[in-house]
Amino acid sequence: MLELATDLLERVRTRTPFVAATVTRVDGSAPRQPGASLVVDADGAVLGNVSGGCVDAAVHETAREMLRGDRRPRVERFGYSDGDAMGVGLTCGGTIELVLRHHDPDAEPELGPALTDAARDRPVAVATIVRGPSARLGGMIVVRPDLPGEGTLGDERLDRAVADRAAGVLHAGQTRTVDIGTADGYCREPLTLLVESTAPAPRMLVFGAIDHAAALARVGGFLGYRVTVCDARATFATPGRFPDADEVVVDWPHRYLRSQRLDGRTVVCVLTHDPKFDVPLLEAALRLPVAYVGAMGSRRTHEERLARLRAAGLTDRELGRLRSPIGLDLGARTPAETALSIAAEIVADRLGGSGVPLSTGVPIHHRGAPSPGAVPSSQESG
Repeated sequence: MLELATDLLERVRTRTPFVAATVTRVDGSAPRQPGASLVVDADGAVLGNVSGGCVDAAVHETAREMLRGDRRPRVERFGYSDGDAMGVGLTCGGTIELVLRHHDPDAEPELGPALTDAARDRPVAVATIVRGPSARLGGMIVVRPDLPGEGTLGDERLDRAVADRAAGVLHAGQTRTVDIGTADGYCREPLTLLVESTAPAPRMLVFGAIDHAAALARVGGFLGYRVTVCDARATFATPGRFPDADEVVVDWPHRYLRSQRLDGRTVVCVLTHDPKFDVPLLEAALRLPVAYVGAMGSRRTHEERLARLRAAGLTDRELGRLRSPIGLDLGARTPAETALSIAAEIVADRLGGSGVPLSTGVPIHHRGAPSPGAVPSSQESG
């Protein structure tokens, strides 16, 4: 739905109800990816598409049925096995799952502002319940970075839980369904959310074409980051050495960093171990509004690096943002283990985790703004 925000704002202005069918899951080959939408409004107009073929016609008919009567959300699944290859299905052999949701601008005051943000390329996520008790199906929660959720599903504790889940999907720049069970006490029956977001995937910038960077690229991709590995040495910075990176760049690290448009979700990991690379890079990174800046090296290397950065004019406040030695103390030795410790610190820093074992009695689920409370790792080899 959010991909059609500009056109849907006119429906909100004229208070025209509409049904949005949004792709939430793709298996195998399919023409559209999660987040793609087809909208049918109460005047009969059609926007967008979910397959470019026969599936669109079937979804269109279902949307018209919802506009005429039963407005409850529906989940539909289409694939090659649905009838013959020329019938309702995907001739490419894949399957897609869609959620169809009825929207009434008069009953959803949060809808207009959310669509406005999406139309202006501002990060925003919209969460609605698509499976669960019928009493919960009419609400909407809108989430923006670093802000409380807006809207209600009729229960304050459930609202917080949904906003928390939606914030995670927004951070990853995804559109997908999210299940909430009964174990945590937020609801008496299991729920399924449709969370649509407009933000692109967050970026992880890894500087230094070493084995640890290859392992970190793999873990970063698993966590949903778009990973870039950058090094000034063309011999080492090759796609073949970093198959899990989304891109490999040959450039001076500080020059590349300054050329990028970054947001508050970006993480910067400096693994260069070389003052001529990491000092100018960190001088630039620590002055940017990114989420996390960490640098690899021994404690002696860290102290020498701090002295050079102070000489370059960085303040104590700016230096206080630097996580060095990088990572949590997991006792890591191998590149894969070190990558895990770095990823653990990034997650803890973002969500306000303490980095201590849950068995000590700390809360399992954190609420509120992230806080810097992680324990530094010891990397005495660099």
